[in-house]
Amino acid sequence: MSEDQILELLELIDEHAWLFWSALVFVFLVGVFIHDIFQKKHTIKHNFPIVGHIRYLFEKIGPELRQYWVANDKEEMPFNRAERSWVYATAKMQNNNFGFGTTELLYDAGYPIIKHSAFPFADSKAKYVEGDSSMIPSLKVMGEFHKRKKLYRPASVVNISAMSYGSLGERAVSSLNKGAMLARCYQNTGEGGLSPYHGFGADVMWQLGTGYFGARDEKGKFSMDSFRKRLSENPNVRAIEIKLSQGAKPGKGGILPGAKVTKEIAAIRGIKEGEDCISPNAHTEFDDVNSLIDFIERLAEASGLPIGIKSAVGETKFWEELARRMKETGSGPDFITIDGGEGGTGAAPLTFTDHVSLPFKVGFARVYKIFQSANLSERIVWIGSGKLGFPDRTIVAFAMGCDLIHVAREAMMSIGCIQAQKCHTGHCPAGVATQSKWLQAGLDVDLKAKRAANYIKGFRKELLSVAHACGYEHPLQFTGLDIEIGAGINRFRTLSDVLEYDRDPVKFTTMMDYTDHISLPK
Repeated sequence: MSEDQILELLELIDEHAWLFWSALVFVFLVGVFIHDIFQKKHTIKHNFPIVGHIRYLFEKIGPELRQYWVANDKEEMPFNRAERSWVYATAKMQNNNFGFGTTELLYDAGYPIIKHSAFPFADSKAKYVEGDSSMIPSLKVMGEFHKRKKLYRPASVVNISAMSYGSLGERAVSSLNKGAMLARCYQNTGEGGLSPYHGFGADVMWQLGTGYFGARDEKGKFSMDSFRKRLSENPNVRAIEIKLSQGAKPGKGGILPGAKVTKEIAAIRGIKEGEDCISPNAHTEFDDVNSLIDFIERLAEASGLPIGIKSAVGETKFWEELARRMKETGSGPDFITIDGGEGGTGAAPLTFTDHVSLPFKVGFARVYKIFQSANLSERIVWIGSGKLGFPDRTIVAFAMGCDLIHVAREAMMSIGCIQAQKCHTGHCPAGVATQSKWLQAGLDVDLKAKRAANYIKGFRKELLSVAHACGYEHPLQFTGLDIEIGAGINRFRTLSDVLEYDRDPVKFTTMMDYTDHISLPK
């Protein structure tokens, strides 16, 4: 080839270089697209190939962008960036420590400070349940006072809160159930009831709401026969929770948009496919305290299981009457779950979300004091929920009187939720709160189950670490005197002073003494 021919060829290549580079970019993008579709680690990349990478880029440079242009790590709601980062890192077993000191305003009114001990409890002295260094068993046994036939001591003080199959997709529910099994905690079904995706081996708390899903007849009324049948098909059910109300929409029934009501969900719940599923705002089996207690005892007799109630807190007359009747009859709930107004994983009208029901700390304290005054608080297993999925908040809840806590949105984040706040639309980009097969396809159940378990275990390990720093072996040994609350103008008061009560003293010896009635791994 002559020199002139070579020059002509180079000129031709130069003129059409854009075609070459365009083809190269196209091939590269096709490769990325195919990789994103088939990889299983990142739901966002699967559901939004190529474009999903932008989210991770922004996540990486997010602190810089927020620092100069948008907001800092503590301004986002309902969970700020620092909180979400802690959950994500814990779930992925990455470094969940933070550097360069606190960004909190330590002198603000209401800010809690946990007081460490000059002589910590030595980690080397700690006893662990069956070799699991994260295990923290319940110190109380559900159903013990009322002598239920099937007693239950939860193996974990941290458990997965009520989130229905329907609100969450099948892969999300499956991931949480498998994760709960790995972490040896229990999973609450939510009012949507028992589904096949609650049956992978974890202990289950079956929630009965006003719709009685899974335990209803053709007219939507409660059916004891259906109740017994569903229990016989689900041997992992260890307790029943009657939902009176929840923090997101107290006094209003559950809302599942028609777009989420698939054929399978309709069959499980006994409703019509594609139509909005709006539960009644009140129960039909009881309408006062006496009939509520009667219903509890009927369920206990039929199942042998511990029976409890869940409620947000508004007026206190109900709680005063419930305490009085329980004292008079010796009957009533084995456990009480108090949900704070700051809770909420499902769809709700804005007014209910923002303005109805008391926040957790206020509501729980009012109810607990009523039962403590009636000498009933020690009989009951107390459960708290409402943004308690972080060790500091859980320690405060324990010091207030909780025996267990339920976590919901934090558990969702552990399996990939990015707080897109699309839960009510059916278009959750992370594939968690949706029934879309495409969006769910990016959620790998086994991987997400491990991450859910990592979150629960990491959570418990940090609880134990703080407890040891304060001189205790078990976090339920915390009292109101161990926590100080900011009162403004550089003043602090103990939590006991703020609440005007102390929780009932706990009886604790060593972790190994609290393994009776615990459900062992299959």
